[in-house]
Amino acid sequence: MPSAGFDRYSDCLTGSWLAERLGVDPLEIDAMRRAGELIGVRKPGSNDWLYPPWQFSGWRPRPAIPRIVRLARAGGMGETRLYEILTAPLGLRGSRRLADLLKEGRDDEVVEAVRLG
Repeated sequence: MPSAGFDRYSDCLTGSWLAERLGVDPLEIDAMRRAGELIGVRKPGSNDWLYPPWQFSGWRPRPAIPRIVRLARAGGMGETRLYEILTAPLGLRGSRRLADLLKEGRDDEVVEAVRLG
Protein backbone atom coordinates (compact mmCIF):
# COMPACT_ATOMS: atom_id res chain seq x y z
CA MET A 1 0.00 0.00 0.00
CA PRO A 2 1.41 3.45 -0.88
CA SER A 3 2.46 5.69 1.96
CA ALA A 4 0.41 8.76 2.81
CA GLY A 5 3.04 11.00 1.19
CA PHE A 6 3.17 9.00 -2.06
CA ASP A 7 2.36 11.07 -5.15
CA ARG A 8 1.68 8.73 -8.04
CA TYR A 9 1.71 11.64 -10.49
CA SER A 10 4.99 13.20 -9.34
CA ASP A 11 6.57 12.73 -12.76
CA CYS A 12 3.65 14.31 -14.64
CA LEU A 13 3.67 17.71 -16.29
CA THR A 14 1.09 20.44 -15.77
CA GLY A 15 -0.95 21.52 -18.75
CA SER A 16 0.40 25.07 -18.57
CA TRP A 17 4.03 23.87 -18.46
CA LEU A 18 3.38 21.50 -21.35
CA ALA A 19 1.65 24.20 -23.39
CA GLU A 20 4.60 26.53 -22.88
CA ARG A 21 7.08 23.79 -23.82
CA LEU A 22 5.11 22.94 -26.97
CA GLY A 23 4.44 26.59 -27.82
CA VAL A 24 0.67 26.21 -27.89
CA ASP A 25 -2.27 27.65 -25.98
CA PRO A 26 -3.18 25.64 -22.83
CA LEU A 27 -6.67 25.22 -24.30
CA GLU A 28 -5.11 23.32 -27.19
CA ILE A 29 -3.54 20.86 -24.74
CA ASP A 30 -6.96 20.28 -23.17
CA ALA A 31 -8.54 19.87 -26.61
CA MET A 32 -5.89 17.27 -27.48
CA ARG A 33 -6.70 15.38 -24.28
CA ARG A 34 -10.43 15.48 -24.95
CA ALA A 35 -9.83 14.30 -28.53
CA GLY A 36 -7.86 11.31 -27.25
CA GLU A 37 -4.49 12.54 -28.53
CA LEU A 38 -3.01 12.79 -25.01
CA ILE A 39 -3.42 10.95 -21.72
CA GLY A 40 -4.27 13.24 -18.84
CA VAL A 41 -4.87 12.45 -15.18
CA ARG A 42 -6.06 14.37 -12.14
CA LYS A 43 -5.12 14.13 -8.52
CA PRO A 44 -8.16 13.36 -6.36
CA GLY A 45 -10.05 16.57 -5.67
CA SER A 46 -8.12 18.59 -8.27
CA ASN A 47 -9.42 20.27 -11.40
CA ASP A 48 -5.97 20.44 -13.01
CA TRP A 49 -4.95 17.90 -15.63
CA LEU A 50 -1.48 16.38 -15.50
CA TYR A 51 0.30 14.74 -18.42
CA PRO A 52 2.78 11.86 -18.15
CA PRO A 53 5.99 12.69 -20.04
CA TRP A 54 6.49 9.14 -21.36
CA GLN A 55 3.69 9.70 -23.86
CA PHE A 56 5.96 12.10 -25.76
CA SER A 57 8.91 11.58 -28.06
CA GLY A 58 10.74 14.74 -29.06
CA TRP A 59 7.87 16.66 -27.45
CA ARG A 60 5.35 15.17 -29.84
CA PRO A 61 2.76 12.63 -28.71
CA ARG A 62 3.89 9.09 -29.51
CA PRO A 63 1.93 7.65 -32.46
CA ALA A 64 0.40 4.87 -30.33
CA ILE A 65 -1.22 7.22 -27.80
CA PRO A 66 -4.43 7.87 -29.79
CA ARG A 67 -4.83 4.12 -30.42
CA ILE A 68 -4.35 3.37 -26.74
CA VAL A 69 -6.76 6.08 -25.57
CA ARG A 70 -9.38 5.10 -28.16
CA LEU A 71 -9.16 1.45 -27.09
CA ALA A 72 -9.36 2.32 -23.40
CA ARG A 73 -12.36 4.60 -23.91
CA ALA A 74 -14.16 2.01 -26.03
CA GLY A 75 -13.75 -0.44 -23.16
CA GLY A 76 -15.13 2.06 -20.63
CA MET A 77 -11.73 2.60 -19.03
CA GLY A 78 -11.10 6.02 -17.52
CA GLU A 79 -7.83 7.89 -17.82
CA THR A 80 -6.82 7.19 -14.23
CA ARG A 81 -7.19 3.43 -14.75
CA LEU A 82 -5.34 3.67 -18.07
CA TYR A 83 -2.48 5.49 -16.34
CA GLU A 84 -2.41 2.81 -13.62
CA ILE A 85 -2.17 0.04 -16.22
CA LEU A 86 0.57 1.82 -18.16
CA THR A 87 2.66 2.56 -15.06
CA ALA A 88 2.20 -0.67 -13.07
CA PRO A 89 5.30 -2.88 -12.79
CA LEU A 90 5.37 -5.79 -15.23
CA GLY A 91 5.88 -9.00 -13.30
CA LEU A 92 6.44 -9.51 -9.61
CA ARG A 93 10.01 -8.25 -9.27
CA GLY A 94 10.39 -6.02 -12.27
CA SER A 95 10.49 -2.27 -12.40
CA ARG A 96 9.67 -2.15 -16.12
CA ARG A 97 6.25 -0.86 -17.07
CA LEU A 98 4.10 -0.73 -20.20
CA ALA A 99 5.10 2.94 -20.42
CA ASP A 100 8.72 1.76 -20.77
CA LEU A 101 7.72 -0.57 -23.62
CA LEU A 102 5.96 2.36 -25.25
CA LYS A 103 9.18 4.40 -25.08
CA GLU A 104 10.98 1.46 -26.75
CA GLY A 105 8.53 1.55 -29.65
CA ARG A 106 6.82 -1.71 -28.71
CA ASP A 107 3.44 -0.17 -29.46
CA ASP A 108 1.58 -3.33 -30.47
CA GLU A 109 2.46 -5.04 -27.17
CA VAL A 110 1.20 -2.05 -25.20
CA VAL A 111 -2.00 -1.81 -27.24
CA GLU A 112 -2.67 -5.52 -26.67
CA ALA A 113 -2.07 -5.20 -22.92
CA VAL A 114 -4.48 -2.26 -22.71
CA ARG A 115 -7.04 -4.20 -24.72
CA LEU A 116 -6.81 -7.03 -22.19
CA GLY A 117 -6.93 -4.36 -19.47
